[in-house]
Amino acid sequence: MPGVFITFEGGDGAGKTTQSELLSGWLEARGHEVVRTREPGGTPLGVRVRELLLHGGGEIGEFNARAEALLYAADRAQHVAHVVRPAIARGAIVVQDRYIDSSLAYQGAGRVLDVSDVRRISEWATGGLWPHLTVLLDASTELAAERRAARGGGADRLEAEAAEFHAAVRAGFLALAELDSDRYLVLDAALPADELHTRVIARVAPLIAGT
Repeated sequence: MPGVFITFEGGDGAGKTTQSELLSGWLEARGHEVVRTREPGGTPLGVRVRELLLHGGGEIGEFNARAEALLYAADRAQHVAHVVRPAIARGAIVVQDRYIDSSLAYQGAGRVLDVSDVRRISEWATGGLWPHLTVLLDASTELAAERRAARGGGADRLEAEAAEFHAAVRAGFLALAELDSDRYLVLDAALPADELHTRVIARVAPLIAGT
């Protein structure tokens, strides 16, 4: 029986990694094979692309928005072919930080590229693979900024963008969720982590009942 594909989306600082880890642990405790992964960077090629996308600079110069979108699509094509599809085929549950929706929000709404173009590129790169469930952790720009500051360390290229960019990305995610409400679970990222986890489990349990 094919597996299940679950993605976590939201702005930087929304708590995606925490909730992905909690869900993975819950699934593994119930005997499921879980493939915990992320984009960009879920393959050896993806690690190189991630470094370019998030920390590139110097001799590379400023990224053209279309070049940025194409690099994300290249990472996604490799990742889906070598990690996600094989896992689903053998019945595993894929729990992933970021997927196509991130490109639609960041490069579409944030960089103001045509969202339909970004969608078409990503659908071609993935062969039309979409998640069974996408959990959107919706954080205000203020909360996300506070969490990023508390986390410490240097900001990557996207984290360092202005508040207006992050507000556009958030609005982009919410618009996507409204258009595809059956696939999305939208949660307030300001809620306690354990309460968010409980709500995620309530939505995931029916999905995995037959696996």
